[in-house]
Amino acid sequence: MTAVKTVHVLAVAVSFALFSLRGVWMMLDSELLNRRWVRVLPHVNDTVLLAAGVWLALELRLSPATPWLAAKLIALVVYIGLGTIALRPGRTKRLRVGAWIAALLVFGYIAAVAVTRSASL
Repeated sequence: MTAVKTVHVLAVAVSFALFSLRGVWMMLDSELLNRRWVRVLPHVNDTVLLAAGVWLALELRLSPATPWLAAKLIALVVYIGLGTIALRPGRTKRLRVGAWIAALLVFGYIAAVAVTRSASL
């Protein structure tokens, strides 16, 4: 495994862990969600994740039109939208929990597409 792929995979794991933890804290109405590191670290990690992903795509000479990569990118936009609904206050708890669960499912789809390099699972 190349160093950039290792960084990408580690950033995926950290992203999943942080999103899961923040979702649990959201459901518990925890004040921990207001800590500075909780607001900043996910963005830093996701920047590393995206940069490593772009680097990998360039290294593998992949086009965004490659079907499985296009599916990942579209799913990523859906995941970000659902995550925003889930973690930003102002909506009902029921909607936020539903969006969080849906985002976790989309995250799983993105990971599965990456592993199988197939958009149709």
